[in-house]
Amino acid sequence: MNTIYILWLRQLKRYVRSRSRIIGSLGPPILFLVALGFGFGPIFKKAGAGNYIDFIVPGVIAQGILFMAIFSGIELIWDRQFGFLKETLVAPVSRLEIMIGRTLGGATISVLQGLIILLLTLIVGFKPYSLAALPASFLIMFLISLFFTALGTAIASVLEDFHGFQLIMNFLVMPLFFLSGALFPLKGIPWFLQIITNINPLTYGVDGLRTSLVNVGHFSLITDIAVLSFLSIVALAIGTFLFSKIEA
Repeated sequence: MNTIYILWLRQLKRYVRSRSRIIGSLGPPILFLVALGFGFGPIFKKAGAGNYIDFIVPGVIAQGILFMAIFSGIELIWDRQFGFLKETLVAPVSRLEIMIGRTLGGATISVLQGLIILLLTLIVGFKPYSLAALPASFLIMFLISLFFTALGTAIASVLEDFHGFQLIMNFLVMPLFFLSGALFPLKGIPWFLQIITNINPLTYGVDGLRTSLVNVGHFSLITDIAVLSFLSIVALAIGTFLFSKIEA
């Protein structure tokens, strides 16, 4: 448990000290919120679908969490190249504890990122429909963070350079976001898009946030939580296995 706490704390300190990282990671969500939220707002309203800002905010929050969580795997490659990972691996602790500590640290940072974005959305007029439902949205944020942090760590465990990781992430992250229903309603879309969105893990995260923050959802909140919980366990198991194969 000591190892888990130390690695968790180390991740938080690294995040707090990196002001440029915090500011830079807020750029894409704010851009989508302002450009799309206000740009497509009148069209969305004329179509009788309501306020587009309210619709897009859960997707913007999920985007910020997704980017922060999955790119936390880069730190594993960084630590490997600069020797910190080797020092950690040769320590008399289980790799399971190391994996859990790193994953919880990355997940905590991603949740903080999501909370910052949520606070920023209040400035542009977004209001959660119920304060009583906020704990459910925090749980969804944590599950999204946990799954994608574990996924990023699993991918980074089998790579040795930044270039390969960035190529895979760019190929993976953007489709996950755009095909999650973050920017468009899931009702009435073509059948092939329905299949893709239904197998996209981020879809359930966006839907869970939309249900808990706006009270509009495609699936039930229980379904969203159940799917994300199951996927998080699977990702942690795979990530732990691949991480255990890393040579010190």
